[in-house]
Amino acid sequence: MSKLTELEKVLSNEDVGRVRLNEPMSKHTTIRIGGPADLLIEPKEIKSLQKIIKIIKQFNVKWRAIGRGSNLLVSDRGVEGAVIKLGKGMDVMNIDGTELRVGGGFSLIKLVTLISKNGLSGLEFAGGIPGSVGGAVYMNAGAHGADVSGILRKALVLFQDGELKWVTNEDMAFSYRTSLLQKKPGIIVEVVFDLQKGDKKNIVAEMEKNKDYRAATQPWTEPCCGSVFRNPLPEHAGHLIEKAGLKGHMIGGAQISPLHGNFIVNVTDATAKDVLDLITLVKVTILKEYGIDLQTEVEIVYE
Repeated sequence: MSKLTELEKVLSNEDVGRVRLNEPMSKHTTIRIGGPADLLIEPKEIKSLQKIIKIIKQFNVKWRAIGRGSNLLVSDRGVEGAVIKLGKGMDVMNIDGTELRVGGGFSLIKLVTLISKNGLSGLEFAGGIPGSVGGAVYMNAGAHGADVSGILRKALVLFQDGELKWVTNEDMAFSYRTSLLQKKPGIIVEVVFDLQKGDKKNIVAEMEKNKDYRAATQPWTEPCCGSVFRNPLPEHAGHLIEKAGLKGHMIGGAQISPLHGNFIVNVTDATAKDVLDLITLVKVTILKEYGIDLQTEVEIVYE
């Protein structure tokens, strides 16, 4: 019996959630690309997650965490070790006045809608942003001049060494699409947001306006992984890509979206290599044309 097969058996016997061997990651990324994860685990609750990490460490298997796979490009070869996917069971929510405590696996789109209808302000900017709360904190997601760093009080993080601790806003070291967790990986278990009371009608209207704008300008009805490049402010990656005449360009089954230059869509059975080749083409072209070295925003898992 292999180490991973034995690990799968132990985790299944512990009843910590869904555990699957050789699970295609294409089923768990919004761009629908990715080879198999050696082991995919979906914890059913926070206590289960702690037990999972402890057991994985005992087996000396490397692991990584994902949310809803909206900012992720996984190699065609797949992912070595265990992938922990936060979803149901990790999506608790509690509102106490203007304090919002929510699980890292909660859908951001769903959360924004619920909070807006409760007359709480602070998350309107995230209207239409896909992914999980944990992923949004990890990347310091933002839009329309606001981002997660403006509302987060603290986050409960399970670090790779098994330590579970609350990390304050200041210690999260937020900057543009960046947080502490890019340097010190961990799983965002829960977060506390500080919101404000406001006029429900105005809050919902603002949230809907942002959601409609995103739907009209970004190809989220097609398989994609969100913004591919970080904006080299004050420039914007999508604008540079459009100026360079690359919108609509295809390699294999992957295409630079005709709707938005900073999105790559899976048109017809694209591979991760197709997407990476497009990323390389864009980087080389923009550096040559404008002297700007674009950096990727999408997380690339290529082992």
